[in-house]
Amino acid sequence: QVQLEESGGGLVQAGGSLGLACTVSGNIERDAIMSWYRQAPGKQREFVASIILSNAWAHYADSVKGRFTISRNDASNEAYLHMSNLKLEDTAVYFCNLFLDPHTYWGRGAQVTVSS
Repeated sequence: QVQLEESGGGLVQAGGSLGLACTVSGNIERDAIMSWYRQAPGKQREFVASIILSNAWAHYADSVKGRFTISRNDASNEAYLHMSNLKLEDTAVYFCNLFLDPHTYWGRGAQVTVSS
């Protein structure tokens, strides 16, 4: 049984930095893809960033490119999202996602609030 748990997040002022971690329990394959999504109040969940565990190839949404960095710890089945130069519009619940064909798993989410 694969389970995901986010940690980190919190409250930060605009322009500041914050980090998120996603811990995966259970056996996963090397070709799994871990991603971060976010959902702001009243909006649909949107893609933020993803990383292929086997080769660390990363992909970002245009809205966070250059500000956010996704990475993974191969040994501990963890993925991270480092967020810098945060903007008010980055405020959302951030969800960790694992795609292991054909299955998709989600964490419960972690709140990130950016204040002015």
